[in-house]
Amino acid sequence: MSNTSREHKIFAGNGSADLGKKIGEFFGQGLGGIKLQTFSDGEMAPYFTESIRGANVFLVQSTMAPAENLLELCLMIDAAKRASAYKVIAVLPYFGYARQDRKDKPRIAIGAKLVANILTAAGADRIMTCDLHAGQIQGFFDIPVDHLDGSAIFVPYLRSLNLDNLLFASPDVGGVKRTREFAQHFNAEMVVIDKHRKRPNEVAEMRIIGSVEGKNVVLIDDLVDTGGTLCKAAKICMDEGAKSVRAVCTHPVLSGKAYENIEGSVLDELVVTDTIPLKQESSKIRVLTVAELFAKAIKNITTDGSISQLFI
Repeated sequence: MSNTSREHKIFAGNGSADLGKKIGEFFGQGLGGIKLQTFSDGEMAPYFTESIRGANVFLVQSTMAPAENLLELCLMIDAAKRASAYKVIAVLPYFGYARQDRKDKPRIAIGAKLVANILTAAGADRIMTCDLHAGQIQGFFDIPVDHLDGSAIFVPYLRSLNLDNLLFASPDVGGVKRTREFAQHFNAEMVVIDKHRKRPNEVAEMRIIGSVEGKNVVLIDDLVDTGGTLCKAAKICMDEGAKSVRAVCTHPVLSGKAYENIEGSVLDELVVTDTIPLKQESSKIRVLTVAELFAKAIKNITTDGSISQLFI
């Protein structure tokens, strides 16, 4: 049986219920039936309420919060394999633990590799995700990985703002490649904000490599956690003579005092996607949906089409 003649079903975990529903709508069909039984001690037991025998099954679940949503996804994968699904594709709009992609200090785990092993061991046949913290994480998998690019959503939005004297800024050295790709879409220049971090979620020192004077600055990053780095970077840009500063971050982790930090910052706006649902509303946060992008990618997989044509 060819891939195009098989049934294709999309299911969503609790961590991505709203996004999963949108993806299903853009794909042209509703979500499949799945329920999550939870015992009083917190143990989870997801089960499908319809037949998936012989079908390509897409399971949408961001791993944020990391532990519970990752385990729920693994249980969903296992349930699908045991229900005789033909292929199980784990769709992780946000891939948690991606910041742990190397040994940057002695005696530390490489969390991203461990999660790759866990998903593969659970029975995933394919992974689909968006804007990994580091692109090389794809190499941690021995199964196909479809790595979608959020710039397909952000670039059209930034063009719609019609900003002059545009300048792109990377809030750290690790984000230079991502920032350069954005700058090339606009034939714009870029700068790097060098930071030294003494401990996680605390920035000790920052300085701009380049000039931002008179520019409309766009900070580019894959995720925003507490917002400390972005807010401090924005302030430094304004102090150095920038006309305005906004930030573009795919994944709104937004933990701790993030909302308070962003509301009190000099940022004009923070543009994010719905890979992770917001915990609260904010006048400075604009959310763009990745649902259509993922729906198109799923459609291309079901028709044996190209994923790379979705990039800009």
